[in-house]
Amino acid sequence: MSEILELIGKGIPKGWELKKIEEIKATEKYSISMGPFGSNIKAENFVLSGVPIVKGTNLNFYKYVGGEFTFLTEEKADELKSSNCKPLDLVFTHRGTIGQVGLIPNGKYERYVVSQSGMKLSLNLKIANPHFLLYFFKSHFGQYQLLLNEAQVGVPSISSPLQSLKAIEVLLPPLPEQERIAEVLSSLDDKIDLLNRNNKTLEQLAESLFRQWFIEEAEEDCKKSTLGELVKVIDNRGKTPSFSENKTDYPIIEVNALNGKNRYIDYSLIKKYVDEDTYNNWFRAGHPKINDILFSTVGSIGEMSMMLNPTGTIAQNIVALRAEKISPYYLYQYLMFIQDEIKEFDIGSVQPSIKVTHLTKIEIPIPESNKVNLFDNQTKDICNKISVNYNQIQQLETLRDTLLPKLMSGVVRVEE
Repeated sequence: MSEILELIGKGIPKGWELKKIEEIKATEKYSISMGPFGSNIKAENFVLSGVPIVKGTNLNFYKYVGGEFTFLTEEKADELKSSNCKPLDLVFTHRGTIGQVGLIPNGKYERYVVSQSGMKLSLNLKIANPHFLLYFFKSHFGQYQLLLNEAQVGVPSISSPLQSLKAIEVLLPPLPEQERIAEVLSSLDDKIDLLNRNNKTLEQLAESLFRQWFIEEAEEDCKKSTLGELVKVIDNRGKTPSFSENKTDYPIIEVNALNGKNRYIDYSLIKKYVDEDTYNNWFRAGHPKINDILFSTVGSIGEMSMMLNPTGTIAQNIVALRAEKISPYYLYQYLMFIQDEIKEFDIGSVQPSIKVTHLTKIEIPIPESNKVNLFDNQTKDICNKISVNYNQIQQLETLRDTLLPKLMSGVVRVEE
């Protein structure tokens, strides 16, 4: 019995076919190929604009590749023809953070070059819908097969990546049904994307208010207090508690969830949870609460987000700062404003780290109280809107992730 049918635990749905990737790839040359060897790209090949390189960081998005790109000259991209990819191609990582997958979007660049840690797949569009295949590879069924040949030593990688990709099996509905399934899931992702963009605009508004009121119009004789005088510091017992991957009301918040771009924690990145008993007994200084500022002290130091949910635990490389004598909204914005300066407190030799005692000595300007109160009130409204949007995002993501395996397996059908 095939791997995917074992995973699904049922037979092939009526009208669907079991196909290997090799059977649904495009007929053109280099329809499945890897990125170039590292020695084929040198520093002098990089330019300010040209043909973008798709790296692992460009796959940190749910659907399309994005973010900041490094560029190659057109001539260099021509030399690397086998590693070129075009709109509607799928891109994967086979080394490093393996299991990532993204879709090349229409309308941005005519072509891209996949990096040396990646590989690309061009599909036969008469057989397979690229959006449907993207969601397949996002599902448990696709991820399991992508990681099935993970190397067990050294840097995370996929053994024989091209052969492994070609051998992956997909339960493929008729093309019109593929398109309908992709439309259902894409509509959810489009709503999620709209809410995320709305939140980004609201964040920019809060930052603009802060800069205008407290930086551009700063009072020269403003008094200052140390951070330690203004907050209560909350940490855990020095190590991560025993956890499970089964969801509970008590997530373990790690540094990757403090992405530094959104005010609130990205709960979609959380994979570890504790039970109620551990939650109630782990902390020596109490529990993080709503609007506590979570701050990373090891690794990606200086990343911070605010607590949105009323319950949660923190990993050993994070502390919670509870504003007791200052507005948490003002404090969050000020710490974000001096984030680069905070990172200079790094004392790590093996990996970046910052001592809490150094952190608490940071001086915080204390503007006139009426001005802070006015900012506080306006920022509260902004944060409430962000919070409402964020809750909707979580609900939509849960719906999408619940539907995904059911749609990919044919348990739920999308009728015409």
